[in-house]
Amino acid sequence: MSTFVSYFPGRGTVRETAYLEGKAEECGLMILRALEKRGIAVPEETRERVTSCTDLDTLTAWFDRSLTAATAEDLFVEDAGLPGAGSGEA
Repeated sequence: MSTFVSYFPGRGTVRETAYLEGKAEECGLMILRALEKRGIAVPEETRERVTSCTDLDTLTAWFDRSLTAATAEDLFVEDAGLPGAGSGEA
């Protein structure tokens, strides 16, 4: 007899948490890479803010902006749709 284990996303399991943290880290690195490949200087403060962010919605918005941004700071323009918008955090 085999054992059936169901896995439902959103339950906050250790495996899910590790997976999401890995995805956030990967996304942050892609943002920085996109800026660097476009010849945009990335200050240490910006690098730290991007790599420490764990919110995938925010990182997705920043990635989209990294494709057209004129400066690294353009990633952080105000956006009412992002968590922490207007509070200086993201």
